[in-house]
Amino acid sequence: MDGFIESVNNLIGSPALTAMLVSLVPLIELKGAILFARASGLGFFAALGTSYLGSTFVAIPIFFLLVPVLNLLKKIKWFNRFACKVEEYFKKKAESVKKREGKLSETGIKMLGVFIFIAIPLPMTGVWTGTAIAVFLGLKFKEILLPVLGGNLIAGLIISVLAELFLPYVDIILYVLFALVVVMLVVFIVKVALTKPKAENAQGGDAQDDGENKEE
Repeated sequence: MDGFIESVNNLIGSPALTAMLVSLVPLIELKGAILFARASGLGFFAALGTSYLGSTFVAIPIFFLLVPVLNLLKKIKWFNRFACKVEEYFKKKAESVKKREGKLSETGIKMLGVFIFIAIPLPMTGVWTGTAIAVFLGLKFKEILLPVLGGNLIAGLIISVLAELFLPYVDIILYVLFALVVVMLVVFIVKVALTKPKAENAQGGDAQDDGENKEE
């Protein structure tokens, strides 16, 4: 792992820049970037700051480009089915956030749900997924700023403290994180593959209705 980290840093030229670029990668994001930065020799605040900046910035393109990209992929024969399933996956995640009860307004509940989702530093949680959920919740960009900024900061502080406490074992933690990322990626692909788009459900229902009408 030390040799791999050194090679990557030498290729990019700066441990800080490397951490920022690593934090842009889906699934790895802030969590992996902080661990990578600490393993590279960066201090507590340098690792947290560079990783936080990169992983927070990625919310901007996700928010504004996610739906247009999915709509574009739907028009391409080879990616249509995949795009529909990804969209349906995030819509279901958004629906689960909507069901949270409380004394907050509907928008407040949505923002709190996104904040909590991003703040929990686990694989498949973070700015990428949290922002995607916010898009399908119908939140405006100004409404996701506080959940993204605050949630990502909380997640970063948790990981930074853990990395500080277990600094001698940061290489092992990185191995475990990368293994979890691979597992969660497989789980995500399976979930998306098993998610049936509503369009297909509707078509299936129409076909069934037509069949019943013909029998009558």
